[in-house]
Amino acid sequence: MTEIIIHHYPASPVSEKIRTGMGLKQLSWRSVEQNRLPDRPELFAMTGGYRRIPVMQIGADIYCDTQCILREMERRVPTPTFFPNNGAGLPFALSRWSDGAMFELAFRVAFAPVADKLPAALIADRTRLYLGEQGDLKNEAADLPHTLAQLRPQLGWLEACLTSGQHFMLGGEPGMSDLLAWYFVWFVRERYAAAPEFMAEFPLLNAWVQRMQAIGHGKSTPMTPVEALAIAKAAEPATQEKSDPHDPQGLSPGMKVTVVPITHGGDQPVEGKVLAVDRDTIAISREHPDCGRVAVHFPRVGYRVTLR
Repeated sequence: MTEIIIHHYPASPVSEKIRTGMGLKQLSWRSVEQNRLPDRPELFAMTGGYRRIPVMQIGADIYCDTQCILREMERRVPTPTFFPNNGAGLPFALSRWSDGAMFELAFRVAFAPVADKLPAALIADRTRLYLGEQGDLKNEAADLPHTLAQLRPQLGWLEACLTSGQHFMLGGEPGMSDLLAWYFVWFVRERYAAAPEFMAEFPLLNAWVQRMQAIGHGKSTPMTPVEALAIAKAAEPATQEKSDPHDPQGLSPGMKVTVVPITHGGDQPVEGKVLAVDRDTIAISREHPDCGRVAVHFPRVGYRVTLR
């Protein structure tokens, strides 16, 4: 298999989900550290301007969004599995909670108390991305007790998953459900100064944190963005044309489309031609002088595909 390249940066909580996924599967991978702010010219050449992190690259196939990344990792490396209890559908359903309402709470708790100490450009970018154009972290700082009151019982839900003595969220082995919980717990613990006191009432969850830390990140070796771009240019997408006769939008290979997250964060649509489409994912073909032809993969859930 062509080596796995992960575009990320160390402080990214969403990237921590994928880094720990690499550890769970005991994989070796190439680590491309990107800028925290969306000034990533080599990556943008490959993704068509998709600004979210992480992104997984395998040759000239580019995988956006952790839904898509985790699904492809499982397909390529099925053992150890992300679904140890044969419950592949449930974690993807849970991700709509963890990546939505729960992560927004974690963002407020992590950023609001220190908004005046962080670079203004970073605060403006992340506020727009997660809270929308009208977001205001000064208001969020004043509202922190309410936010913590919302976060606390939901952490209690995670604690309750562990009360039967099992070591992980859905049983004795870690899986995707643990990755979904881990990344926002990691975020709060890393960024909220009062996290130790706030989380002290969850002893089972804190013990689970130690088990998740022990999983590690697999074995990574660094690679520069320029090197990753050259790999894409030297390769051809491995993805073959694929149609879905049941697609509600009637999408088929060759159609010109745009793909954009369904959020209020101001993301720019990515343009391309449909290469492969099924119930769960869409891959679009696009070209750029710096990387040649690439296939950019997105999940269907959480993204709007529009015919051009």
